[in-house]
Amino acid sequence: MLATDIISKKRDGGLLTEEEINFFVSGFTRGDISDYQASSFLMASFLKGLTPKETSFLTSSMLNSGETLDLSSISGIKVDKHSTGGVGDGISLALAPLAAACGVPVPMISGRALGHTGGTLDKLESIPGFRTNMGREEFIEQIRKIGVCMIGQTAEIAPADKKLYALRDVTATVESIPLISASIMSKKLAEGADALVLDVKTGTGAFMKDKRDALRLAKAVLDIGKRARKKMTAVITDMSQPLGAAVGNAVEIEQTVEILRGKENRLTWDFVELTEVLGGWMLFLGGRAKNSVEGRAQIRQARLDGSGLKKFSEMIAAQGGDSAVCEKPGEILARARIRKILPSPWKGFVNILEARAVGMAALLLGAGRQTQKSVIDPAAGILLYKKVGDQVERGEPVAELIGSSQELLDGAENMFLSGLKIARTRPRPPRLVHQILRS
Repeated sequence: MLATDIISKKRDGGLLTEEEINFFVSGFTRGDISDYQASSFLMASFLKGLTPKETSFLTSSMLNSGETLDLSSISGIKVDKHSTGGVGDGISLALAPLAAACGVPVPMISGRALGHTGGTLDKLESIPGFRTNMGREEFIEQIRKIGVCMIGQTAEIAPADKKLYALRDVTATVESIPLISASIMSKKLAEGADALVLDVKTGTGAFMKDKRDALRLAKAVLDIGKRARKKMTAVITDMSQPLGAAVGNAVEIEQTVEILRGKENRLTWDFVELTEVLGGWMLFLGGRAKNSVEGRAQIRQARLDGSGLKKFSEMIAAQGGDSAVCEKPGEILARARIRKILPSPWKGFVNILEARAVGMAALLLGAGRQTQKSVIDPAAGILLYKKVGDQVERGEPVAELIGSSQELLDGAENMFLSGLKIARTRPRPPRLVHQILRS
C-alpha cells in the first residue's frame, strides 16, 4: 500500500477503507509519511469530504495512535468542555476553575491558536512560569488534589491528531466538519473524561460560518460520542462578533481575573452569560445539579463569592505559574511597548464588528500564528470599547491595538477597520445561544 495511492483515491472522490486510513495515519505518526504528503491528504479530504464512516475510521485511527488515560482513580464524574474556536473565546479559562469549585473534576486538554482564533494554551502560557506540558501521572494527581488541570496534548495522547492539527493550521484545511470532528473526539476520548460539553461556534468568526454547518458538526460529534457511550451536550453559539472585551493572550487572562472577581459590564456580559450556560450543563452532566438551570446558578455563585478565582489561583500555582496574577495582573503580565487607539470614522451605531477581521487583526499584531514556527507575543492583542448595538460618535474610541511595532499596528488597523460597520439605526444584537442538543 502506498501513501500516494490513498491520496489520489481521495483526490478523485473515492471512499477510503478502514485499512487505508489506518495505514496513512499510523505511517504519518511514525514519520514514514511526510508532512507534504499529509498536507495533500488533508486538502483532498477537505475538498472531497469524508463520509460518516470514513470520519469514524479517522477518529479511531487518531485515538489509537496513542494511549487512553485512565481517570478511574479520580472520584466523581469527570467533565470537560471544548470549543470549536472563536475570537475572544477564553471561556475555558474561567469555566474550568468555576466548575471545579462547584465539585466537578475537570480534565482539560486544550489547543493552541488555529487560524484567526486564539488558543487556550497560548493564553495560559502568557502567565509567567505556567506549564502546559505535563506527564500523565502528574496530570491525574493534580485533578485528584485540586479538581482541575489544563494542559496541552502529551506525546501519548492522540499523537496523530497533534501532528495533523499543526498542519491544518498552515494548509488552509481547518474548516472541515469531518476533520474537526475527528480531531475533537480523538482527543476527548483519549483524555478519559466521562462527559463533554461542546461549544459549537457559528458566524463570521467561526470555522462553521453557517448555522446549518454548525448543526451538522454538532450532530457529527454527538454521534461519535454516543457510539463511545459518553454523555454529551452541544451548544451552538454565536461568533459573529468577538466574545468579551479582550482579544489576545495576556489581555484575556487579565479579563478572566476581573470576571472571576465577580465583575462584568456591557462589553463582557456575553462572556459571563456563555460561561454560566456552559457551566450549568457541565454541573448537570457531572451530577452536581438536577438540571442545567440549577447548575448555572451554582456557577454564578462561585464567580460572585470568589471560590472560582481561588481555584484558578490554585491551578496556576500547581502548574508553576505566578498566582499573584490573580491579585495584580497588571504587574505580572507582559505589557506591549506600543498602543494605538482606533477612533470611529463615523457617527451612528455599531452594526457589524466582524469577529474574523478582529481575530486576523490580533494575529497580525502577534497574538496568533501565521506559520507553524511563528512565535507568539503574549502581550499583543486588542481591547474593545464598542460592540454591536453600541452608539458611537465620530472620533470616539472603538478599540485599542497593542503590539510591538508601528508596522504591525498599521497592518492590524486596516484589518480591524475592514470588519467595522457603522449604521444610522441601532441594530438588534446577535442571539448568543442558537440551539442546544443532547446525545
